[in-house]
Amino acid sequence: MNKEIIEHLGQIVSEENILLNEPMSRHTTFRTGGPAALFVKPGDLDQLQGIMKLVRNLELPYFVVGNGSNLLVSDKGFDGIVVSLERFCELRLEGESSIYAESGVLNSAIASFARDNSLTGFEFAAGIPGTIGGAMIMNAGAYDGEMKLITREVTVLDPKGEVMTISNENMEFGYRTSAIKGRGHIVLSVILDLAKGDSEAISERMKELALKRKEKQPLEYPSAGSTFKRPQGNFAGKLIEEAGLRGFSVGDACVSEKHCGFVVNKGNATSAQVYELIGKVRERVFENSGIMLEPEVIMVGDFQEGASL
Repeated sequence: MNKEIIEHLGQIVSEENILLNEPMSRHTTFRTGGPAALFVKPGDLDQLQGIMKLVRNLELPYFVVGNGSNLLVSDKGFDGIVVSLERFCELRLEGESSIYAESGVLNSAIASFARDNSLTGFEFAAGIPGTIGGAMIMNAGAYDGEMKLITREVTVLDPKGEVMTISNENMEFGYRTSAIKGRGHIVLSVILDLAKGDSEAISERMKELALKRKEKQPLEYPSAGSTFKRPQGNFAGKLIEEAGLRGFSVGDACVSEKHCGFVVNKGNATSAQVYELIGKVRERVFENSGIMLEPEVIMVGDFQEGASL
């Protein structure tokens, strides 16, 4: 990345918030990924708008990251700008039973905040890795809950650099999708409508769901959560198990023995190994069932030439 671009960025954010050749393994829950040429951490809307204006004007490659919980970044890294929203972290009450959260706040932090303020409705998301910004884009859900059910509105920065607020009805929430997915919108903040509850009961429900996750999911290993979308009328983990792939591995990338819907990093997996494993799982499941699994994980950077998932 040339010196002029770095100088431009230095006029927008402070020097300590511009990282050069930053390993993306530090910023993804897979704990894999090569260096980002530039890793930038804006702290407010003005800084984010300035960065995005620079990106547009110079036609620079970029992507936006929250907690990196749904990302697989190439071992070659990313020759562009990674914009981190980790400093978008304001969290407060909005009225008696609603919460305002900026996009970089972790779902786990919101769940704890809701519990501490005796607000119920967010317990299902306590164990969902990642930030509320990513959860909105993907309409994250678990245990019969989903963001669609508790979201009042989402404020975003659109691809033209304008701020707009989208109501629940216009978010077009669906299974692991929304109106803003894949359209270049950056989530800035959300308002969640919850309900008054008993903090002890909320805490007990969170503990119950945490225990279920621990029993059924490979939380002891780095992963990106569920690796594949749920195929209509079926379950990815079930199809993978039926294809005889429980424990199947490529290097240290492995289909979890605890839950076949998860690909995990058992130690020193590379992104290339995870990518290859995902491809082999898709092929074997298709051969066995005729169903082609669709990855839920977002791939960033250069993987195999001519290969696609």
